[in-house]
Amino acid sequence: MLVEYDASANMAYIYLVDGIAPGEAVRQVPAEDDTAILDYDSHGRLLGIELFSARRRLHPKLLAGAERIDRESRPPCA
Repeated sequence: MLVEYDASANMAYIYLVDGIAPGEAVRQVPAEDDTAILDYDSHGRLLGIELFSARRRLHPKLLAGAERIDRESRPPCA
C-alpha cells in the first residue's frame, strides 16, 4: 500500500495495488458522504481511494510517512 499526500490541497491518494496504469481505473464512485472517490478496475476490484480533507481523516503518523506530491515541506515527525 502506498499513500500520496498533497498538503496544499489537503488530499491523499491511497493505492491498494502496487500501481495503477493509465486507463486501468475505469469507474470512479463517490463515497456516500462525499469524503472520497473509490477507483475500480474493469473487474470491479478496488484499486485506490482519493480522500478529501486528509488531515482530518487520516492519522498524523500515516500522513508523516506518506509520499509528498506537493511543494510544501514535510512537517517534523512528532
